[in-house]
Amino acid sequence: MLPNDSQRPDPDALLAQVQAQEKKAARGRLRIYFGASAGVGKTYAMLAAARKLLGDGQDLLVGVVETHGRQDTAAQLDGLPVLPLKAIEYRGKTLFEFDLDEALRRAPSLILMDELAHSNVAGSRHPKRWQDVEELLAAGIDVLSTVNVQHLESLNDVVGGITGVRVAETLPDTVFDRADEVVLVDIPADELLRRLKQGKVYQPQQAERASQHFFRKGNLIALRELALRRTADRVQDDVQAYRVEKSINPVWKTGAALLACVGPHAGGEHVIRSTARLASQLNAEWHALYVETPRLQRLPAGQRERILKTLKLAQDLGARTAVNPSADIAGAVVEYARNANISKVIVGRGRAGALARLWHTPPAARMASLAPDIDLIEVGLPPADAAPRRAAGEDAEAPRRPSRHWRYILAAGASLATALASVPLQPYLDLANIAMLSLLTVVLVAVRLGRGPAALASLVGVASFDFIFVPPRFSFAVGDFQYVITFGVMLAVGLITGHLTAGLRFQARVASHREARARALYEFSRELSGVLQTEQIFDITKSAIERAFRARATLLLPDDEGSLQTPNGGEPLDIGIAQWAFDHAQAAGTGTDTLPASPIFYLPLIAPMRTRGVLALLPLGGAQRGRWLLVPEQRQHLDTFAALAAIALERVHYIDVAQGALLQMESERLRNSLLAALSHDLRTPLTSLVGLAESLALSRPALSPAQLDMARSLQSETVRMSALVANLLDMARIESGQVRLNLQWQALEEVVGSALRASGPQLQQHAVQTQLAPDLPLVRYDAVLVERVLCNLLENAAKYTPPGSTITVAAGIHGQFLQVTVADDGPGLPPGREEAIFEKFTRGERESNKPGVGLGLAICRAIVEAHGGTIHAQPHTPGQGAAIVFSLPLGTPPAPPEIELDDANDFETGKPS
Repeated sequence: MLPNDSQRPDPDALLAQVQAQEKKAARGRLRIYFGASAGVGKTYAMLAAARKLLGDGQDLLVGVVETHGRQDTAAQLDGLPVLPLKAIEYRGKTLFEFDLDEALRRAPSLILMDELAHSNVAGSRHPKRWQDVEELLAAGIDVLSTVNVQHLESLNDVVGGITGVRVAETLPDTVFDRADEVVLVDIPADELLRRLKQGKVYQPQQAERASQHFFRKGNLIALRELALRRTADRVQDDVQAYRVEKSINPVWKTGAALLACVGPHAGGEHVIRSTARLASQLNAEWHALYVETPRLQRLPAGQRERILKTLKLAQDLGARTAVNPSADIAGAVVEYARNANISKVIVGRGRAGALARLWHTPPAARMASLAPDIDLIEVGLPPADAAPRRAAGEDAEAPRRPSRHWRYILAAGASLATALASVPLQPYLDLANIAMLSLLTVVLVAVRLGRGPAALASLVGVASFDFIFVPPRFSFAVGDFQYVITFGVMLAVGLITGHLTAGLRFQARVASHREARARALYEFSRELSGVLQTEQIFDITKSAIERAFRARATLLLPDDEGSLQTPNGGEPLDIGIAQWAFDHAQAAGTGTDTLPASPIFYLPLIAPMRTRGVLALLPLGGAQRGRWLLVPEQRQHLDTFAALAAIALERVHYIDVAQGALLQMESERLRNSLLAALSHDLRTPLTSLVGLAESLALSRPALSPAQLDMARSLQSETVRMSALVANLLDMARIESGQVRLNLQWQALEEVVGSALRASGPQLQQHAVQTQLAPDLPLVRYDAVLVERVLCNLLENAAKYTPPGSTITVAAGIHGQFLQVTVADDGPGLPPGREEAIFEKFTRGERESNKPGVGLGLAICRAIVEAHGGTIHAQPHTPGQGAAIVFSLPLGTPPAPPEIELDDANDFETGKPS
């Protein structure tokens, strides 16, 4: 006997599984020791396992372990190789963090990383420790780590509501779920409180405070329950993954998941609500399944609408909904339950009579026969639905639509016409061949008209064959008993053939619809893959959705402020509903719980980085329009279209950003090249002019007083022009990256004095004060460039302050930086331009007769940032003056050379060496 095709493993799934296993084999394994709170023994258990592995000869390393003063835990560290921590300076303090680079260099086979949710100090490579662990795992290093239940992101608010303490350090649940192994470390609440009193969890002062707040018995019991349930969920996922990997078909009753079967009757909502209450009592997940058979697909529109509303109710109550087309209800339900490892199926109690049960086995009985390992729970019908009734608007009791009658009339007419057409063939054909013609008609009717008309065609064909061809002819009497067997066989073969043909027709139609949806998605994604403009995405999305969903579609895109823009023409849209859907990233309008009275469906276009717009759909089809929005499969299909459109919009957005950045880079490069070229070309003649002006100014005996003033003015202007060209050249060199820092350990006082001397001509009409701290250390910097910074700042202060004002140069230690301030008591900075004045070609006064092109402060910022420092502007005193402050990192100066002992003795005794 051939194996069932439904039980054969999917080749694509097997290939994906093999590829995933290969990728996983090259990756390190993560084991998490999981507990309800601090003090349960997670770190102790991790260290105990590490000692055993070390004894077995494994190459391991202790990356980070927090003992919190616990002697038992610290004792477990003895004999284990420990990786030294890396010192990081932060806000004047030296903190120690895990040294990721050294761990990757040493590359042990296993490393211990305590407190996986820990936040690293600013300046580390990754902000979170779990990101360090991800890099270790990617390098093929196994990791042991610890996590408390309150650090899981999904439970953070739950734990905060229970304990009143909101934990700041959290861990994404995806990291916990991707762990290769989770070990639960658990002790009772009373035992943990006893350990707390004994000082085995915190120091005495901390323990007293913790026992009054976080470590209350009720809190610990609730946290323990959360940890046990979260571990159970994780183990359930492991069980399901193992069943899929090993192709295990029988249901393992390891979980409490429920499956509610949605039927066409009015009691379906009662089944859904009963299952939701039971799932809440068991704290279990649940599913809702509707199996659409060929007969159910031909239900009246009102009854199908009721089924879709029942599925929507299940989804609102927290169920995972699914619609599976199949001719076998029981088989489809059992297959779904086995695939999801669901051990309990909830069905409504049937109302069929004894005769109906003899003719048709109820689905529940067939489920029990197909899957004896699954528990079946029958839900009693509510009193309002306990007996069949004719209610107002009950579509099941309404007269059948006239559109269905013609199919039965056509089926009966086809069988009768086949019998009449076979009368002239009777002298040439046996009765068996004429019976085959009747069966052929039944098959054709089943293919074209469905199961019900095929059954009627089979009955009419048997009756016509008896009346016309079987002696005595033209009567329903049968002279030979053998013809009775012929009639029975004809009727059975006709009914079975019609049933099978109609089922295949239904399956073919379903497969055709799925293939059409897949083809539409393929064509849509292919068209979007090459677009480079938003207008193209708009047109392609609009036309594709209108073809696939019989609805008018419009894309609403936001402006730079996040407000949706109304398109020109098209359907009248409620921009308020669309804006709500955009802001909240939730669907709104018809078919949803938000403003369902609106005839338009608004679906946000959610991309990986942000929401890119809203898709507005106006379903077509009169009174029944929009009913397809309630079908889960159709809604998922629409969500896929929306996701593809959102990704395309995001891709086009980043293409525009990249093109703008490239254009800006090219503009900067061109400008720097022009600046460098002009500076080089102007520097030589300007140098000559400066020399000639100085020579002319020194020729006092040969010049009249007026000529001497002109010579001095010429000298001043040429010097200023030379400085301007030097600034242009320096800016071009800095932008092109051609400046190399000559870093040396040296005192700041010398550079300040040199800058004051170089800026003497500009400072002649100003008073200059220096306020340098007496204990300034040596700092590592480029003296020439830092002198240039000070000269530019002094010149800038002299330029924008009136004669006679005071300019102050101050320096002191602030944390890990040497801070230098150049302040004045002039008019101060223009409001709101504290940051803009450091941009290239930006001046403090937009329209001014003061010389300069706005490059001095830009050069200062470039030089300071090249040293690893910062620079900013601020008011000197409230309402008066301005101060430019820049900082240079301190570092650790080298130690002075040691004096030899003999030389030191000679120095002390005064002897020559």
